[in-house]
Amino acid sequence: MFPEYRDLISRLKSEDAHFARLFERHNELDHEVHNMETGVTPADAFAIESLKKEKLLLKDKLYAVLRKADTAV
Repeated sequence: MFPEYRDLISRLKSEDAHFARLFERHNELDHEVHNMETGVTPADAFAIESLKKEKLLLKDKLYAVLRKADTAV
């Protein structure tokens, strides 16, 4: 996710607690969705779609923080 911001992501994960929480939650959701889609965790299509929407919202928030931090540098 966002390879062009790899260094900035590393820095923000250690310096910005809010960013770190968002990033961790996004990764948790990614793992949950993967498990649901592969049948490891039982789930219906609605549950998967709901988690994907939450994940997308987090991705948008992460991107906004990255853009703001990138212009501040």
